[in-house]
Amino acid sequence: MPDAAIETALAHWAPRLIQNGVDYNDMMATIARTETWADWLPQWNRTADEQAAFAREADAGGHGLTAGQAWRRASVNRHFGKFVWTVDLELAAEATRVSVRETLAALQRLDPSGERLEVPLPEGIVYANLRRPPGIDLPPYVVLIPGLDSTKEEFFYFEQSFLDRRMATVSLDGPGQGEAGLALPIRHDYEVAVTALLDHVAARTDLDHDRIGLAGVSLGGYYAPRAAAHEPRVAAVAGISGPFRFGDMWDDLPPMTRQTFVVKSGARDEEEGRRLALTLDLTDQCRRISVPALYVTGRLDRLIPWQQTQRQADETPKGTFVCFPEGNHGVSNLPSKARPMIADWMAGHLAMAPQPMLGANATATVPGPRRESAPAS
Repeated sequence: MPDAAIETALAHWAPRLIQNGVDYNDMMATIARTETWADWLPQWNRTADEQAAFAREADAGGHGLTAGQAWRRASVNRHFGKFVWTVDLELAAEATRVSVRETLAALQRLDPSGERLEVPLPEGIVYANLRRPPGIDLPPYVVLIPGLDSTKEEFFYFEQSFLDRRMATVSLDGPGQGEAGLALPIRHDYEVAVTALLDHVAARTDLDHDRIGLAGVSLGGYYAPRAAAHEPRVAAVAGISGPFRFGDMWDDLPPMTRQTFVVKSGARDEEEGRRLALTLDLTDQCRRISVPALYVTGRLDRLIPWQQTQRQADETPKGTFVCFPEGNHGVSNLPSKARPMIADWMAGHLAMAPQPMLGANATATVPGPRRESAPAS
């Protein structure tokens, strides 16, 4: 019987693993071998190593597509081994570095391929993967922003939703995230990283800099609106299951999530972590967002209460709120509904096409599968 930490992780995140590319059979085999939380990363590393070995065999046989798909599976398996695992920080950091290399190996072999970006900040470097849709000379682009425990290596299928709609994607590891987080702690003013990224790519002639979107997931659903409030080049923003003020739910977060924040924020202990979490606060920020903003969540979110995301929409002048009644955190249990809706919304706004008359602070009335607004509290 798995211990309580494993049960908690699966209860909160199992749909997310599947949504983002973990093979169900890999997940079940790994869980069957994992008896304690201390075993979690070593066992996921074992699964990732098996995929990496298969990728090398495919490469040796000249089967680039098969190898690329295997490298992607290896990377995402390894990522989910360390995503909220703080038992051995050196082992977790090495898993981060290997997962980065495996995703880059995958993107070199898959279509559309990816380009690695290294973006300097005064304090260090943040990293991004740029992918462009084939056959489009000057595509709009969407900066995809992870949360507390997600990284750009988790976003392959999230990227595909936008690429399929002729938008380029730039998946960013900012301060406190992925490989950038190995050196740079979380910061509340995430717009610093977004501005540096946009400055870095501004001279490129293969991207349309007049049509830039942001989309963030979980804590990235705080970062994206925060950046849109300060970065005038952004034309549209989407936040998924984001908090209005992250510290408000501190006591209700899973213990591994609190510990992950403590580590990635550079806090000395949980009390300082709580204090830093309270600085991630959109008070007076959403009112500054002048562009269309979509806020999406699930009513059954056990990590960030849906009311936190609704408040973002309520305080954004052009905010639209969509709440899936059966959705969980990140609506990761309904990817076939939520992701196309978000990508369609973004494509419409970046194309400057006429949009459905949702109105400011509307609840879900966009065409598509039936959705309900969150019930009144």
